[in-house]
Amino acid sequence: MESAVEHALRAQIISWVQERAEANGGFLRRLELLDFRIGDQKLPIIDYSRGIRNPASFESTLSIVSATNGPYDDTESEDGLLHYAYREGDPWSGDNRKLRNAMTTGAPLILFRKEVPNIYTPVAPVYVVDDYPEERTFIIALDESFNFVPDVMQMPEPQRDYARRLAKQRLHQPAFRTRVLVAYEIRCAVCELKHGSLLDAAHIVPDSDERGVPTVNNGLALCKIHHAAYDQNMLGVTPDFEVRIAHKLLDEVDGPMLKHGLQEMHGRHIKLPNRRADRPSADLLAWRYERFGVHA
Repeated sequence: MESAVEHALRAQIISWVQERAEANGGFLRRLELLDFRIGDQKLPIIDYSRGIRNPASFESTLSIVSATNGPYDDTESEDGLLHYAYREGDPWSGDNRKLRNAMTTGAPLILFRKEVPNIYTPVAPVYVVDDYPEERTFIIALDESFNFVPDVMQMPEPQRDYARRLAKQRLHQPAFRTRVLVAYEIRCAVCELKHGSLLDAAHIVPDSDERGVPTVNNGLALCKIHHAAYDQNMLGVTPDFEVRIAHKLLDEVDGPMLKHGLQEMHGRHIKLPNRRADRPSADLLAWRYERFGVHA
C-alpha cells in the first residue's frame, strides 16, 4: 500500500490535471506539466525525456505517455485495453519496478496521449492490471474494476464490450477534441469564442456512421451553443464553408441569444485551420449539409 502522503499527493495531482485540462479545452501543454509545483516544490508530472514519470519520492509510477500516430492509440488492443511496453533494461528494477508496484498497490496513474508536439490529452485515473514478462508488457485499464478480473486477456464478451465503450468515451473522444481544437487554435469556427472550456469538437459525419472517423477533417471546433445547434440541424455549414441558420429560426423573434448568437451567424464563413490538411472535408460537409437541408 502506498503511503498516506503519496496517496494524497497523487490525488491532488490528478485533480489538478483534470481541472487544468478542462480549462484549456481538454489538454495540457508540455510546459504546464513540467512546471507543476506543490507549494514551493517543483514536481514535474511528466518526465523531461522519457515516456514514464517516476518521482524519486514515489513508490509507484505517477504517469505514462503514449504517442499517437493515427486516429487511435497504436498500443490499444481490440478489447479496449492498453499494452504498455517495459522500459529498456532490467525488467525487475528501475522504471519497471515502480510500474509493477502500481499494479500491486492499485495506485491510480495518469495516461497522457501525446496528440501533437507539446500537447497532451490526459486520461485519469488508469490502472495497471496485469503484467506479461514474456512479452515485456504491462496491461493498462481505464477502470479500477478490471483489477478484479481474473484474466483480462480472456474476458467474457460483456466485459470486453464495456472496455471498448470506455475506450471510446475516455480515449477516442477526448483525443479527437484535442486534435480538432488545436487545429482551430482554440476558437469556435462560427463565432470565434476562444474559451477552451466552452468549446467542443463536433463530428461532421457522426461517429455512429461508418464514415464518421475521428480525424480532424471530419471535425469542427464549435462552442457549446453552436455545437448543439449543429447537432439539431438548426445550424448548417455548406461545402463552401458558409454558415446557414434554419429558416424557422431566422423567422423567429426571441431574446438577444437567438439574434446575436444564431441569426447573425447566417451567411458567415467559418474560420478554417491554417493547415490545409486539417480543414473540413468538402465531401463530408456536403453529406451533412444535405441532411440539414431536409430539416431547415
